[in-house]
Amino acid sequence: MGRPRQTGHNRLVATRAIPSHSLSMSQKRPVFYISDGTGITAETIGHSLLTQFEGVEFETTRIAFVDSVDKAQAAAAQIREAGERAGLRPVVVNSAVDMELIAILGDSGALMLDVFAPFILPLEQELGMKRQARAGKAHGLVDFAAYEARINATNYALTHDDGVDLDYGEADLILVGVSRSGKTPTCLYLALHYGVKAANYPLTEDDLEIDELPKRLKPYRRKLFGLTIDPVRLQQIRTERKPNSRYATIEQCRAEVARAESLFKIVGLPSLSTTHTSIEEIASKVLAQFGIQRHMF
Repeated sequence: MGRPRQTGHNRLVATRAIPSHSLSMSQKRPVFYISDGTGITAETIGHSLLTQFEGVEFETTRIAFVDSVDKAQAAAAQIREAGERAGLRPVVVNSAVDMELIAILGDSGALMLDVFAPFILPLEQELGMKRQARAGKAHGLVDFAAYEARINATNYALTHDDGVDLDYGEADLILVGVSRSGKTPTCLYLALHYGVKAANYPLTEDDLEIDELPKRLKPYRRKLFGLTIDPVRLQQIRTERKPNSRYATIEQCRAEVARAESLFKIVGLPSLSTTHTSIEEIASKVLAQFGIQRHMF
């Protein structure tokens, strides 16, 4: 017999639930991020939730732009099939706002987690008004100036990647580190999400032979932030890029990282290891270091 359907803003559990008992830790729990927009909000919140449960393996899928009955029915079928295949009740992290579509998704038998539900009712009570359920508003193109800033920042990051353009006058910050230490993805993340003009400079063997900043960086000392990485992880990354090369040997990686970290200490650069740190966390710490206050787009 199915579980009673809950209604209203606090509806979390759907009918016809797939039993969640006899969980095998070797099986992956299906998790779906569902949205009537891009799905970025659902995936971001859902990922943060899942990281709190160590030892449980998840198989995640994002289904975006579920904005019609047909798409909701197709998504529900996909969710139901995944649950039957895994023998485990799926979890749906939902950011859709149309209650009809949410009900259809709920008929999949999944555990429904509505990312807006805990907040809508308190806000309605506080503001004295009902919400206007509009799909895709979180990432809609509303502020054209902010959008243009992101595009300009992204172009800046690309043209100032790996020392291609050394004119750092317009840079908000400059990431410094050995090759493949995470400088480029961090710069692009800062540009795309915060509109920050971030450049990066790769420390070469010549740069690392002296115990001072490269001459080209000295005028921008206040904009510099160092990134470092565990040599073993660096070897893995470099081997994927250039296998069987001196560049990818563990000896070369250890030598470059040691010299780079020594340089950071000598010149007093703030630095961070990227080995076990997500790009989101790296970006947040870099922004905090420079006191850059930007809202995430």
